[in-house]
Amino acid sequence: MAAGLRLEKTHKHPTLLLAGETLVLDLCGGVWLAEHRTLIVSDLHLEKGSSFAARSGQFLPPYDTRETLACLHEAVVRHDPARVVALGDSFHDARGPERMEPGDRAMIAALQEGRDWVWIAGNHDAAVSEGVGGRYADTLSLGGLVLRHEPSPEPVPGEIAGHLHPCGKVAMRGRAVRRRCFVTDGTRLVMPAFGAYAGGLNVRERAIEGLFPNGFTAHLLGDGRVFAIGRAQLTRD
Repeated sequence: MAAGLRLEKTHKHPTLLLAGETLVLDLCGGVWLAEHRTLIVSDLHLEKGSSFAARSGQFLPPYDTRETLACLHEAVVRHDPARVVALGDSFHDARGPERMEPGDRAMIAALQEGRDWVWIAGNHDAAVSEGVGGRYADTLSLGGLVLRHEPSPEPVPGEIAGHLHPCGKVAMRGRAVRRRCFVTDGTRLVMPAFGAYAGGLNVRERAIEGLFPNGFTAHLLGDGRVFAIGRAQLTRD
């Protein structure tokens, strides 16, 4: 976090209980389910840089896929999951796999080797159906949890979703920080975007805040720690 900001209740990888399941909120932006040996990540948005170049001529340095996969590789090596679940928008568009560099495609194949790899369909990549290994699903149930891309309009106990790319902003002592975050009210969880170019939406925006009418806690991904921040401490952009 920025110099001068001191936030309480900090943990490197905090845990929380959701629908009777223990979730580890990993500093990388993923969720680790030790009981199920499952790593969950969301909104990788692979090949976003090449998508911008192809569609609009807007150039972004074409290294986002490699950077995102390197972060994912680190998490996979650390946890050694039996299953990896990517909660949708894994590719920025349906033709993303076609534009991947051979080395990046090989890295995905290496990460998948010996694992159950599940691609959940997202709004950006619902049509992606072949060429990148793994299997595809609209939703996945694990114990008391329901994994999907977009959060349901009404609360669903045990739901873990992505799509909204939540970010929390905290202002203290004349300084402000804005970080990707998990958002939960103890009933459901919205995950941060994992992708290097994914961007983020402030948790105080209606699209996120409206999902948690009784309040929420944002778990901000800080420098070496995850910071648990209550709604009242979070500011709008």
